[in-house]
Amino acid sequence: MTMSTLSFDNSDQHLLVDKVNIAYGQHAIVHDVSLAVGIGEIGCLLGPSGCGKSTLLRAIAGFVPLQSGSISLAGKTLAKDDFCLPAETRNVGMVFQDVALFPHMNIAANVAFGLHLWPKAEQVQRVEELLSLVGLSGYQERYPHALSGGQQQRVALARAMAPKPSLLLLDEPFSGLDAMLREELVPEVRAILRQEKIPGLLVTHDQTEAFTMADHVAVMNQGRIQQWDTAYNIYHKPDGRFVADFIGEGDFLACNVISDTCVQSPIGELCSDRPHGFPIGQSAEVFIRPDDVLHLDDSPITGRIISKRFRGTHFLYRVLIAGNQTISCFADSHHNHEIGEEIGIKLSLDHLMLF
Repeated sequence: MTMSTLSFDNSDQHLLVDKVNIAYGQHAIVHDVSLAVGIGEIGCLLGPSGCGKSTLLRAIAGFVPLQSGSISLAGKTLAKDDFCLPAETRNVGMVFQDVALFPHMNIAANVAFGLHLWPKAEQVQRVEELLSLVGLSGYQERYPHALSGGQQQRVALARAMAPKPSLLLLDEPFSGLDAMLREELVPEVRAILRQEKIPGLLVTHDQTEAFTMADHVAVMNQGRIQQWDTAYNIYHKPDGRFVADFIGEGDFLACNVISDTCVQSPIGELCSDRPHGFPIGQSAEVFIRPDDVLHLDDSPITGRIISKRFRGTHFLYRVLIAGNQTISCFADSHHNHEIGEEIGIKLSLDHLMLF
């Protein structure tokens, strides 16, 4: 579904971005963007570099003015075309890619930085609570240089959550971490936000991060939201060619529609258990993901391997098929075929994605 088809009941939404446009001078960056994040939810802005996702996040934080549209949080207007609430009064926390901890302050002082108006005893209690929550109990007297990258990111998260913000914004906070640490930390951060009951909005270009972290994902391209949906629907029911091509891996194969549920393709007749909505006789393209293609030695459908990538548990083969078209195919790692070999393939589709 695209944002143009969505409407929101404002009373049910915590963060509401409504028809927002943002420009730097004459250069338009964000075009007519709308999205909503409910109480207790985590949303994500996902897209390639330069698509406008960080600009939109900064506008929600109060660092960038709107050209038109509006942003509200918990029923309070943060910004509209003729008004911009100062960032420091929005009760919005932010975690950046660069953790930006104060090197001259110990961890307790870093976490307590936004609590200067709290009574001292409450500051100490809040710091202890958060360090325990992020797995750093007893680290109060250490300094940032003595911590690992993952530990520093946990401290930055604790500092952003300390004043109990109404919303936490996360601008690619995991991109500087190695893959193994990122895989460990992302679900931990989601669990921490859930426990603190703080809604969040993450910006990333990493699909795994988006799918692990968010309840709903906005796929952005050239300043527009192409689809705002669950991770499952974005992967299995992409709304348009860009979303299908950007999310995961896959190939577009030319085909002809032969019935309400079937198409004729270079690898035979492909059918779905539900109507695809295209008229019979129309030329179209069917989108095939590698996990839809099975390597089957005795299949009558064959293709020639033109490239291979070893991924530990499996190979990803690139296979040339009839019609001079190519598709990708997963195969167990013990099926170690050479480039140039003919292999049998079979499609296993639950549904057709036609464009």
